[in-house]
Amino acid sequence: MSHETHDSQEKDFTRNWVNSSRFLFYLQVFCILAFVLGGCYRLYHQHYAGKPDVEVQSSSKYKPEYK
Repeated sequence: MSHETHDSQEKDFTRNWVNSSRFLFYLQVFCILAFVLGGCYRLYHQHYAGKPDVEVQSSSKYKPEYK
């Protein structure tokens, strides 16, 4: 019976550091990917939302107009 309890402890998340480190690695990759995709999605939907109408001096245009 002691052997049965020993087998169940090997499958525990805190006891088996190889499986837990693999799980934590994939969890970090998923979280970083979710943040990057979420940021890209937000930037895509807010691109130039409130584009101001800026006045450019006539002397600094591509074809300048001088007085």
